[in-house]
Amino acid sequence: MAALRAAGRRRPGLGPAGLRALWGGRSRKEEREVEAEPAAAEQEERSEPSLICPRPPSRSYLPPQDLQSRLESHVREVFGPSVPQDWQQTLLEEKRLKHGLLARLAAELGHAVPNSRLHQLRRAGDVLGFYGRPVRDGTGIHELVPTELPPNLKIIWQQ
Repeated sequence: MAALRAAGRRRPGLGPAGLRALWGGRSRKEEREVEAEPAAAEQEERSEPSLICPRPPSRSYLPPQDLQSRLESHVREVFGPSVPQDWQQTLLEEKRLKHGLLARLAAELGHAVPNSRLHQLRRAGDVLGFYGRPVRDGTGIHELVPTELPPNLKIIWQQ
């Protein structure tokens, strides 16, 4: 019983107003009100819809004519004297060198190797095969337009 009475007694202290003054400031409620005012102004600015729809970045890639010579020079720069006579047989086992080669090619050609294909590039010849393939930017529906469609399929373009 005595323990209950002791817990129920108030100790002399600063109280909420004194603690607030001691710790420098406002109550939580006052802080929320101050924070809410700039947020309301930001929401008003954001509420206007943008009338311009940005075009997605193009993912198309056309290999350059001198791709093989470019790739060979990069392989010889990155791997140094350890490149065999047939440079396409150069192994890409050391991850640091492989990353250096692929980063250079991505910067120069503007076409990066996706993460899902990295494990397939084991030799310099594999990299040549990847960068030698052109990539078209388009969806399946855009490819259907020039072809002759079956009579039960019609594409209506809304503008």
